[in-house]
Amino acid sequence: MGGEARSVATAGFEGRVKSLGLVFEDERKGCYSSGETVAGHVLLEAAEPVALRALRLEAQGRAIAAWGPSTPLSAAVPAAASEVEYLNVRLSLREPPAGENILLLQPGKHEFPFSFQLPSEPLVTSFTGKYGSIQYCVRAVLERPKVPDESVKREFQVVSPIDVNTPALLTPVLKTQEKMVGCWIFTSGPVSLSAKIERKGYCNGEAIPIYAEIENCSSRLIVPKAAIFQTQTYLASGKTKTVRHMVANVRGNHIASGSTDTWNGKTLKIPPVTPSILDCCVIRVDYSLAVYIHIPGAKKLMLELPLVIGTIPYNGFSSRNSSIASQFSMDMSWLTLTLPEQPEAPPNYADVVSEEEFSRHVPSYTQPSGGEGEACCPVFACIQEFRFQPPPLYSEVDPHPGDVEETQPVSFIL
Repeated sequence: MGGEARSVATAGFEGRVKSLGLVFEDERKGCYSSGETVAGHVLLEAAEPVALRALRLEAQGRAIAAWGPSTPLSAAVPAAASEVEYLNVRLSLREPPAGENILLLQPGKHEFPFSFQLPSEPLVTSFTGKYGSIQYCVRAVLERPKVPDESVKREFQVVSPIDVNTPALLTPVLKTQEKMVGCWIFTSGPVSLSAKIERKGYCNGEAIPIYAEIENCSSRLIVPKAAIFQTQTYLASGKTKTVRHMVANVRGNHIASGSTDTWNGKTLKIPPVTPSILDCCVIRVDYSLAVYIHIPGAKKLMLELPLVIGTIPYNGFSSRNSSIASQFSMDMSWLTLTLPEQPEAPPNYADVVSEEEFSRHVPSYTQPSGGEGEACCPVFACIQEFRFQPPPLYSEVDPHPGDVEETQPVSFIL
């Protein structure tokens, strides 16, 4: 590093600043949360002795929503604007000693460390959209005599934690809707849709299992689909702007007229998106899972299930297992009505084969005159005779216990 700064009584040295930079202590840190410490250094390289009045650091965070009028003549003045401040910190990194006006920095490189703590109350997640933004930044300002101030600014990301393990976000969401296809008296029948997700809260990278039942009683070929929508809402001067985006989608199979289809956990993966922003009064970001059906010649049938994209991923097992178990018991409960307590014996073949079929497959044989026929024909006739005979009757008692000697003859009762 260069020489130490020293104070002077006059402002005879303006000097030339070769570079002014700002680095964070941990450049790999992706984001900060409420209560955490933001630390780093301001880097200054002087080509000559530099006189300065002060070197200060400003940290600011605010949400701004604004949009201009439709006429280009007054585009410089926004039609609506709102601003909310979340962070305002000012630190003095270097200033002249008491009684002095100027501080002289020697040529070379200088580092000025800084550190400040974010407010403990919840901060709003960083976001940039079409009609507004939520931004946090650190700005270093170099005040010098006789020359304009120099500054450098760096943004840093803030994420408001959303734990998807809270009871409100672990609640399943279910909706059902039916639509009559046709116009006036020329109706072709209803199309019904029922959709469910196991919980309301998910995180980036998770796959959402979708459970849906589609019944097509219309005369048209329909196509079920699902998509994740992001809805941005901007509030300024009592006015509202809304922007809606599709961020992911999946398509099902065609369903013919009079047919049904079931999605038993069809997955839709969440791409990297901004977490839900629910606690800002000027910008709101919501998500929903839409399960919808395209019906040719008619308005699509759509169900929207609310979603919350969180930051703390699901880590429990009991709630999930109980949800899956209840789903399984609900779907498979009909088995308890059909499964007997004891297995039944197989049916007798004579009960399922008619006499006509039996006689048709058993040809009549005449007694051969040669000795060769006596050897082969009775065997073949015996095979045909027992072709439709039933298997041995079912019994839970072993007819051949283990203590029977191998030399003992074994007989089968047919």
